[in-house]
Amino acid sequence: MTLQDSVALVTGASSGIGEETAHALAREGADVAVAARRRERLDDLADDLEASHGVETLVVPTDVREEDQVEATVAETVETFGRLDVLVNNVGVGVGSDVEDLSTEDYRLMMETNADGYFFATRAAIPHLRETGGNLVFVGSFAGQYPRPFNPVYAATKWWVRGFAHSVEGQVGSDGIGVSVVNPTEVRTEFGSESGEAFEERFEPGEVTEPEEVAEAVAFAAAQDRSTVHEIDLYRRDKFDGW
Repeated sequence: MTLQDSVALVTGASSGIGEETAHALAREGADVAVAARRRERLDDLADDLEASHGVETLVVPTDVREEDQVEATVAETVETFGRLDVLVNNVGVGVGSDVEDLSTEDYRLMMETNADGYFFATRAAIPHLRETGGNLVFVGSFAGQYPRPFNPVYAATKWWVRGFAHSVEGQVGSDGIGVSVVNPTEVRTEFGSESGEAFEERFEPGEVTEPEEVAEAVAFAAAQDRSTVHEIDLYRRDKFDGW
């Protein structure tokens, strides 16, 4: 199990889990294409990856809601590096909460980012992963496993991610493609800033899962050669103490 000389594409790479995943993959020897909307952050990340890990990088500004942009990102990654071994579907957004007060705009933002974006990237990557016997890794969520009252639409998108990922696993497993889902609980990142207080401000260091922990789980799944990591649940230790 190694990522040496492999090529990975990470969506939502400009911060949080995506940024740390890019580091975790590069640390294991993978060249990394980083995709997100914020070019300046991607440029800084790419410089850091190259300086810290001695790998090659590709910066691809991408809005995953746009089908053409996603297809171009995958194509540019393969054209630049000659192959694709790992796709990490990580990008995600959560806004609002109560269904009766949720705007149609916010509903569509979550559906288009968390569901459509994963579909577009997966569809474009599968032919290339089939050639390399590569790995698809989806960042899911605890919210996609259990019913919950807070933001049912966000939760539903993560249920969609898990259902889609495991069904794709059934479809392409015989082609030699590994498919994994990593489900964290709260992670101390910028998540939540779109509609309120970001988790990195809401929680103190060590209070909940850190993005580096999720990134290590993603890298472990991405490094599998013959077997596949079906699913990893990465919960903070006190998650169930109030149940």
